[in-house]
Amino acid sequence: MSFTVTIQPSGHTLAAEADESVLEAALRQGLTLPYGCRDGACGACRGKVLAGEVDHGKAQIHALSEADRTEGFALFCCAQPRSDLTIESREVRKAGDIPVKTLPARVQQLVRAAPDVMVVKLKLPASERLQFLAGQYIDILLKDGKRRSFSLANAPHDDEFLELHIRHVSGGLFTEQVFSTMKEKDILRFNGPHGTFFLREDSKKPMVMVAGGTGFAPIKSVVEHAIAENCDRPITVYWGGRSLVDLYQMEVAEGWAKAHAGIRFVPVLAEPTASDCWSGRSGFVHRAVMADFPDLSGHQVYACGSPAMIAAAKRDFRDGCKLPENEFFADSFDFANDK
Repeated sequence: MSFTVTIQPSGHTLAAEADESVLEAALRQGLTLPYGCRDGACGACRGKVLAGEVDHGKAQIHALSEADRTEGFALFCCAQPRSDLTIESREVRKAGDIPVKTLPARVQQLVRAAPDVMVVKLKLPASERLQFLAGQYIDILLKDGKRRSFSLANAPHDDEFLELHIRHVSGGLFTEQVFSTMKEKDILRFNGPHGTFFLREDSKKPMVMVAGGTGFAPIKSVVEHAIAENCDRPITVYWGGRSLVDLYQMEVAEGWAKAHAGIRFVPVLAEPTASDCWSGRSGFVHRAVMADFPDLSGHQVYACGSPAMIAAAKRDFRDGCKLPENEFFADSFDFANDK
């Protein structure tokens, strides 16, 4: 059975099933309410039920007392609707709305996606969840006090594991460890989320996504978040690499385009090898964008990759394709510094 939940003061509405929490329903539909542990223990998702009834589920008494419940408060990570609801809760719409945490995480899975790319999945303690905006990154904390930054490749609603795409850098302080000595069940510490690269959901403009190499990670997060919230804005994803092996999750991007009419995927190879048998687009990835979109004045662009790629794209999209500077959002990956 489905119920309608109205969030105040925003006025947003969503549909919630009787067997899911209000928070789960909100995240599933692209509305981000505050949360922390998602286990009824921390109280970060606390809000008020202005009208209707909920089942408080596993909300723990120290986080939601009997007096709180009598006064209409609820923990939305646990509260399941038993009628149509009107609730009072702020919504997370920008990076500053989310608390930055330092947490431990266990290496759940290591998958060699390409000769020089490792997909690392991290699992948080059972009582913790990391709230973040699609496109943000975390800092891995090293024993000597240094940090190495990696974008989150999973979307916020899919947070059972944190997914990182790590490129091997010869002599890299952290990446050498990832590719040589790191093993599943190892414990890491990280701090986050960080960054101002995230989907601007208040815009209705078509989106062009441009990824170079492991810059695909935050683009993946943003696209999968847009899919989860049923975003109806057209999305064109360009992913560039030297050769075919650099497009290490091409089946993921192809799957978006096959499943969603509003998404188009364009792979681009700078130096395809004979063994690639490549008949697709070649050259610089941002030049492929310019060929397809000579006028970007009505678009937003989200770009992730090397500093050189980002600088060239920003300049050429502005000067050659009329892209407004305030509609270019970028995250630069400096591989020499393990980012």
